[in-house]
Amino acid sequence: MANVSGIADVARLAGVSKSTASRALSGAGYVSAPTRDRVTAAATTLGYVPSTNAQSLSTGRTQSVGVVMPFVNRWFFAEVLEGIQHGLLAHGLDLLLYDAKPRTETRRRIFEDFLARKRFDGLIAVGVDPQEDELESMLSLGKPVVSVIGDETRTSVVSLDESHTAQRATEHLIALGHRRVAFLGAGADTTRPRVETARVAGYQQAMRDGGLGDQITHVPSALTMPAGYAAAVDLLSDSRARPTGIVAVCDEVAIGAIIAARRLGIQVPAALSVVGIDDHEHAEMFALTTLRQNPREQGETAVELLVRQIADPEAPPRAVRLNPRLVVRNSTGPVFPAASAAVVDGGIAPAE
Repeated sequence: MANVSGIADVARLAGVSKSTASRALSGAGYVSAPTRDRVTAAATTLGYVPSTNAQSLSTGRTQSVGVVMPFVNRWFFAEVLEGIQHGLLAHGLDLLLYDAKPRTETRRRIFEDFLARKRFDGLIAVGVDPQEDELESMLSLGKPVVSVIGDETRTSVVSLDESHTAQRATEHLIALGHRRVAFLGAGADTTRPRVETARVAGYQQAMRDGGLGDQITHVPSALTMPAGYAAAVDLLSDSRARPTGIVAVCDEVAIGAIIAARRLGIQVPAALSVVGIDDHEHAEMFALTTLRQNPREQGETAVELLVRQIADPEAPPRAVRLNPRLVVRNSTGPVFPAASAAVVDGGIAPAE
C-alpha cells in the first residue's frame, strides 16, 4: 500500500523543513533529539513509512546487511541468526542471508558473484572461518565486516574465549577427582576450526596444569550428536582404557556420548561424567552439565559493532569476548560418587 502522506506532510506537522524531516527519519546527518522525536511522532500520526529506495538515493546506503553462515539449520547458527535479525530490526535494517555450506558450488558463487553485487551496507560472517581468499573477497568489497567467530585482527569479532571455556570444563571434572579425562570431538569437521582448535588447546592446558599431561586423550568427531555417539562408542567400549570423564567440544557431541554410555550400560554420572559447551536447547533434557554461551547475544552484539562501523568506516576493528557460565546438572559427579553424593543444579543432592 502506498504512503497516504509524504515527507512534506510530516515536515509540516512537525514544524520543520523537508530536509530536516528527512534527516531525522533516515539518521543521515545531525538532528537534535527533541526535533527527531517531534518528526518521529508526526510520521507515526500520519502513518508515514520512509521509502527505502528514497533513503538509498539520499544516503548512498541500501539499509540492508548481508549475513554469511555455513549452516542455518544447526542450533548455534540458528540462534545467532535470530539475534542478528532482532538487532537489525531494532535499527530498521533489512537482512540478506547467504547460506554458504562448506565445499559447495553455492559457496563459491556466493563469494565470487553474489557478494560482489554489494547489495548491503556491511557484512556479518558467522562461523565461516573463511580461507584467506574468501576473507580477501569480503574485505575487498570496501564494506564493513564483523565476524561471529573469525579473524580478530582484520575484522571486528564477537566470540567466546574458547580456550578458557574448555579449560574451565576440564577443571570442573578434575576438581571432582577425575584423572582419566578425554576430550571428545573436533578434528573431523571444518565447521568451526578456530573454535575446535582453541577448545582442544584449553583442555590440554587444564590437564597439564593438573599434572595429568600423560592422560591427555583426544578422540576426533564431527560436531553432531550422531558423530559424538559413534566416537563415544569406540572410546567407551574398551573397559581397560575407558575414561571416567569426558569433555565434549560442544553439547551435541556430549549428548551423543551420554546416549552411547546408556546403550553400553555405563551409568552417568556414577561411572562416567560428561560436560559439554553451549547449553544447547536439549541440554536440560539430558541433565547435561555445560558451559553456557548465548548465541543470540553474540548475534545482537555483532549487529551493534557493525552499525557503529558503518557510521564510522575508519574505526579500528574491535574484539568482544563473552564469558560463559558453568551450569552444573546431573551428568557430572565425583569420580567415586557412591561415597557421597551426586552433583545437581545449584548444589549437592543425596545419591540415589
